[in-house]
Amino acid sequence: MNTYARLPVAFVRGEGCWLWDAQGKRYLDGMAGVAVCGLGHAHPKHVAALREQAGTLIHTSNLYEIALQERLADRLAAISGMENVFFCNSGCEANEAAIKLARLFGHKKGVESPAIVVMEKAFHGRTMATLSATGSRKVQAGFEPLVSGFVRVPFDDLDAVRKVAENNRSVVAVLVELLQGEGGVNICGDEYLAGLREICDANGWLLMLDEVQSGMGRTGQWFAFQHSGIKPDVMPLAKGLGNGVPIGACLAAGPAAQLFKPGSHGSTFGGNPLCSAAALATLEIIEEERLMENAVQIGDFIRGELVRHFAGSRGVKEIRGKGLMIGMELEHSCGELVQQALDKGVLINVTVDNVIRLLPPLIMKREEAELLLATLVPLVAAFLDRQSAPRAAAQSA
Repeated sequence: MNTYARLPVAFVRGEGCWLWDAQGKRYLDGMAGVAVCGLGHAHPKHVAALREQAGTLIHTSNLYEIALQERLADRLAAISGMENVFFCNSGCEANEAAIKLARLFGHKKGVESPAIVVMEKAFHGRTMATLSATGSRKVQAGFEPLVSGFVRVPFDDLDAVRKVAENNRSVVAVLVELLQGEGGVNICGDEYLAGLREICDANGWLLMLDEVQSGMGRTGQWFAFQHSGIKPDVMPLAKGLGNGVPIGACLAAGPAAQLFKPGSHGSTFGGNPLCSAAALATLEIIEEERLMENAVQIGDFIRGELVRHFAGSRGVKEIRGKGLMIGMELEHSCGELVQQALDKGVLINVTVDNVIRLLPPLIMKREEAELLLATLVPLVAAFLDRQSAPRAAAQSA
């Protein structure tokens, strides 16, 4: 179906931070499959783990015990401080599980129509419940009636959440991204997460942190919430977990940990031996190769260079990010830069029309970051010059 406005290129091979198209042209990957391939492409240890497991056992179903799934759950619980895990196939499925947990939690408290506080500009997926939770009319348009039970407030606004707590007795949870990826790489203030934790504790709500894009070492910690010192009750996870092998997870702790019982939820493929082996290998490699430290160093370098080149530039609103999750907000729609960068052999993304988004592999080296900047900086500078030309002409007239 015609669901993607695809770029005119087909990649046939990858190695590290590089991809090759069918004509043999090489491209520097600044997107990592939209925050999926943190280890880059064809990482030898990851490939070896997949080959070994594919030659042993791929799938049995969750009707039976899966030893690798149990090992993966233990490992995720250990690095996150959470208690248990439901495995699925994607980020939207992980968020669906979180929404179901919140509703079940509410019903067990006697709330007839449980509601969840969600944020403007959020993105949680494209299933009916997750697109209803998403703060984008573009994503929702044409799919009404939306799923009810969501109360929307501005992102990074504790007072708005407090007002909901005062006026809505049906709320049972808050669902929030600490870094809004699709929404423009928007980052909350340092006090925001602690404030949300306080509000949730005071009102008996679940704090549900969507780490689908920000998790798996991308911000310099295993999960973005670990920069703050607090812990969520529910944490959806996916994208970088399997380094390209589809796997999602919904982690829970405290009052949410034991809500699901046999029959409450399920997944045919979730946590099967192949994807569990892929995720275990991914975790091991991130730790062995100290990729979270690298994400901080390379991310700081890229943002620092962008600030150095564009500080005070007319047309640049803000350069922001954490680790290797980077956004550069311009004053004008800049989607044309994606094709221009592609023509020069670099993969970037533009989200919400005017934010250049970079999500490089966690393995990116300094020299590769310099190559990325050597292409991106002139493209953006030329774009800004084109935007300012009509304004300058009008002022001179």
